[in-house]
Amino acid sequence: MPRAASYLFVPGNRPERYAKALSCGADAVIVDLEDAVPPAAKAAARDELRQWLRGANARVIVRVNAAETSWFADDLAACASPNVAAIMLPKADNPGDLAACARVAPHARLLPLVETAAGFDALRSLVTVPGVERIVFGSIDFQLDLGISGEGEELLFFRSQLVLASRLGGLAAPVDGVSTEIQDAGIVQADAAKARRLGFGAKLCIHPSQVAPVNAAFRPTAQEVEWARRVLDASARAEGAAAVVDGKMIDLPVVLRARAILEQET
Repeated sequence: MPRAASYLFVPGNRPERYAKALSCGADAVIVDLEDAVPPAAKAAARDELRQWLRGANARVIVRVNAAETSWFADDLAACASPNVAAIMLPKADNPGDLAACARVAPHARLLPLVETAAGFDALRSLVTVPGVERIVFGSIDFQLDLGISGEGEELLFFRSQLVLASRLGGLAAPVDGVSTEIQDAGIVQADAAKARRLGFGAKLCIHPSQVAPVNAAFRPTAQEVEWARRVLDASARAEGAAAVVDGKMIDLPVVLRARAILEQET
């Protein structure tokens, strides 16, 4: 089964939007108790979520408030529901905080959100925590924390290190941060396609309009699928001997890449 490519946020204090978020085609929905909810509404949002979870016929991810906040323990308690598929921990920089999440909700996967210098420095430790499924890049907060101005080459090193750490930790490819553009689907798809080229496997979405272009970006293109089929056909005909496609030698890594492309298509 393909892994999730689109993760859509919905504000925790807007339970009337949960159903819409779940029906818009996103691979996963994140009920956000952190940035989307003002401090005065935190407790009410948590109660709304807890009530919804009792009767839910779908599973969601919950982004709790950071471990150092006064809301963390109560947010975590709400995640004990079996309808919480995963816990997203913001400002993740301490494996012990992830372990605390796992103790309260052992059924839930863990999604550490790396968005600070301390979190980036702790990457190699975070990927080893039992229950962690994949790393999520909080690129906007990360820029703020490090004083970086720019979303492109300015973050290339950091994005590549997230991909490397995830691979070394045996995790799924990481989830890239949000695009702030919500009207131009072409920009969103281009951002997601760039993330895919860098080795990311998914992207955060902040609006339902972003879901379709993100999903499209992480699916193989028609040209990629056609190339992969030709590679596998040529390899099969060669019966272990050298094969050539488009003037290029086909060896085992190329064959494996072609297989991976066709697996993504299904």
